[in-house]
Amino acid sequence: MNDSDVSKQVQQMVHFIRQEAEEKANEIAVSAEEEFNIEKLQLVEAEKKKIRQEYERKEKQVEVRKKIEYSTQLNASRLKVLQAQDDLVRSMKAAAEERLVNVSHHQRHNYRPLIKALIVQGLNRLKEPSVQLRCRKQDSEIVDEVLEDAKQEYAQKANVEIPDVFVDHEKFLPGPPQKGQPGPFCAGGVVLASRDGRIVCENTLDARLEIAFKQNLPEIRKQLFGGVNPQA
Repeated sequence: MNDSDVSKQVQQMVHFIRQEAEEKANEIAVSAEEEFNIEKLQLVEAEKKKIRQEYERKEKQVEVRKKIEYSTQLNASRLKVLQAQDDLVRSMKAAAEERLVNVSHHQRHNYRPLIKALIVQGLNRLKEPSVQLRCRKQDSEIVDEVLEDAKQEYAQKANVEIPDVFVDHEKFLPGPPQKGQPGPFCAGGVVLASRDGRIVCENTLDARLEIAFKQNLPEIRKQLFGGVNPQA
């Protein structure tokens, strides 16, 4: 084999090796591109998943905030309705208290038997043989006028001895309310107590109004507001 043949053989081998190298390089490039695309797709999907999760998290946060805001506004509305209802009920009670003062001021013909009835009722509640009685200073004359009749009526109804009732002419109940003057007041009536002071029956007009108001408050609310229920 001469040099020319050797050279041709070497060139063929070089060409073959180069071709194989190029084919191998192409395979590696194709494989690398496929792996790159797969990795890229995985990264993209992972990022998409993160974005979806973040969006869902924020969406839930928005829903929670909406529910909290709605609940807050609903509670505020309920409180406003309740406050308005309470204001109306209080204004009714205040109006009743103002009219209550007139019972002793302008309705004396009705006030006298009322005082007697309150004394009889108080004696019946205490059921004590000896009682002390307090009233407003302006009512002391009426109390003195009706006291004996009241004691006899109680004794007859309760079938007991006529009780000993001491009217306190030194310590009086406060007078009617005055505009711009805070403090205790009394629209009328009497307060009775056992001689030792342990049992007290507050039978003033104000106390009777308070009792009647509390007892009738559910019906008052029903009449005023009907089926309106801000708690629902």
